[in-house]
Amino acid sequence: MTQSRNDADVAFIKALAELLNANDLSELSVKRDYGENDSLNVKVSKLTAQPVFQQVAAAPAPQAPASTPDESSAAAPSLPVDPAQHPGAVTSPMVGTAYLAAEPGAANFVSVGAQVAEGDTLMIIEAMKTMNHIPAPRAGIVKRILVSDGSPVEYGAPLMIIE
Repeated sequence: MTQSRNDADVAFIKALAELLNANDLSELSVKRDYGENDSLNVKVSKLTAQPVFQQVAAAPAPQAPASTPDESSAAAPSLPVDPAQHPGAVTSPMVGTAYLAAEPGAANFVSVGAQVAEGDTLMIIEAMKTMNHIPAPRAGIVKRILVSDGSPVEYGAPLMIIE
């Protein structure tokens, strides 16, 4: 592939991403044929944070039964609304597809409640056909897994909570 064609492909992909945002689409797939046995397949998608927020809202903090709203808000610790703001959040270092196991049908690297050591593999993120192992940034217990197997992730998206 020549450099000018590579530049044209990059410009084409950027244009698709702009089209995706301008028309409020969540996914766009295009196949560009250059000739016999030569094509470019592009799939551009974006994640919405809405499902993650729904998971957080599904577990409200317990409140004391005989307290006024002012007392309960002062006594109860405030939980971060955004899991990425949680002090134990492990965030994605790249855009890609998250896999919780080494291969289909294999056991997950970690599960909720598992004790992990710093450097243990938590999951794999596939980016551009490269499998990138995501290590635990610190030792602790996996409290929540915020992505499902095979789901797309964005840079900085919360993957799991380790405390």
